[in-house]
Amino acid sequence: MCAVHVPGYLSNKAAVDRETEGVNTPVKVPSGNGVVAADRFCGMSALLRTLTKVVSALADRGIAFAIGGGCAVYARGGPASDHDIDVFLKESDVERASKGLLDHGFDTVQPPENWLTKAYDGGVLVDMIFRPNFRSVTDELLQTAEPLRIGPARAPVLPATEVLVDKLLVLSAHFCDLAPLLVIARALREQIDWSAVAARTADSPYARAFLALVQELSVCEPIGGER
Repeated sequence: MCAVHVPGYLSNKAAVDRETEGVNTPVKVPSGNGVVAADRFCGMSALLRTLTKVVSALADRGIAFAIGGGCAVYARGGPASDHDIDVFLKESDVERASKGLLDHGFDTVQPPENWLTKAYDGGVLVDMIFRPNFRSVTDELLQTAEPLRIGPARAPVLPATEVLVDKLLVLSAHFCDLAPLLVIARALREQIDWSAVAARTADSPYARAFLALVQELSVCEPIGGER
């Protein structure tokens, strides 16, 4: 089985600028990897330009992928992202994807983590993720993606439920900022299957605390039918 590939991306600078007017707030910091200096917060305008190039590179090679993270939130009506681009793909496609991005002018980096690889388009970071939160990206996951417009590009975008599950499973004692997640939950509340989120994050005390909070704040209906 194979995921849907979505053509129809644009590379029109004016179109990108119209989409991102007022949301471009770059702040530069070093990447620290000794290969390329990246903008840690590069602005939505730059992200969308790079996303268009990513879609083109992967589509040219027939690689199944889906957009997750902040760009997926933005595509589904949430706040603009100013961080990086998360591309979900199968591990068996990572090498071809890296070569495709190299052919489109990206710099690729093999980080020490064993669940993703990275590419840079100037100051914009692209994370190519094949094993998020210790689970492999599969055809089944990619097939849940919905073709949506993201700025001038059109690409497969993961469901809001998948995006929130991934973000909740990252929470830990050293990374437990719930404020951005509350913004996402409020923006996408009607697109999220809250019972599925609760079931899939049940082992995380941080996720359970977040779900208790969104119920208390009436962001979602009581999960399981009772509070």
